[in-house]
Amino acid sequence: MSRLPELDETALSDDQKKVFDAIASGPRGTVCGPLRVWLQSPGLAAQAQALGKYARYDSVLPAHLSELAILVTARYWSSGFEWTHHAPIAVQVGVPEQAVEAIARAQRYSFDDPQMQAVFDFAVELHLNKTVSDGAYDAAKAALGLQACVDLVGICGYYTLISMTINVFDVADGDGPNLPKLDMAVAGFFGA
Repeated sequence: MSRLPELDETALSDDQKKVFDAIASGPRGTVCGPLRVWLQSPGLAAQAQALGKYARYDSVLPAHLSELAILVTARYWSSGFEWTHHAPIAVQVGVPEQAVEAIARAQRYSFDDPQMQAVFDFAVELHLNKTVSDGAYDAAKAALGLQACVDLVGICGYYTLISMTINVFDVADGDGPNLPKLDMAVAGFFGA
C-alpha cells in the first residue's frame, strides 16, 4: 500500500491553494512529486518551496554545478524521482554524460573542470562524512567563492529534504532514466 497521500486540487484549503498557486506560477510551472506531499502541511510547503526555488534557480552556482550537486544527493539517498527529473537536465546544462553514469553507479569521477571537481568532492564528502575536509573546503572556496560554498550546502540540504520526502512517501520515479538499485554498503559509495 502506497504512503503517497492523495491531493484533491479541487478541495484545497486556502493555505494549500496559496502555496499551490505560488508553485504552479513560478519557474517550476507544475506541482508534482514531493511538492504535492508537502501540501499536506502548507506551512512547511510554503517555506520548503521557497528554499527550493532559491536552491534550484537563484543560487550563485551556475546550473551545471547545482545540477551536479543535486545528482550526488539523489544518488546518495537513492532518490529515483529526483534522478529521473534531474539527470537529463544535468546533461543538458553541461554535466558530462560519463559523469552522470558514474554517479548513478556511485563511482568517483575525475572532471577536467576544477569547479565541477570541487562541487563533486564537496557534495560527496558532505553526504558521506556529514562534513567536508579542509582540502575539499579549501578547493571549493578557491574555485567557487565563499557564497557558493554556502549555497552548495543549501542545495545539498534542500535536496536531502526532497529525497527524504520521496523515499518516505513512495513518490513514483516518473519518466526518465532510472537510477540503478545499489546496496551502498556493498558498492562502496563513491569509493569510500
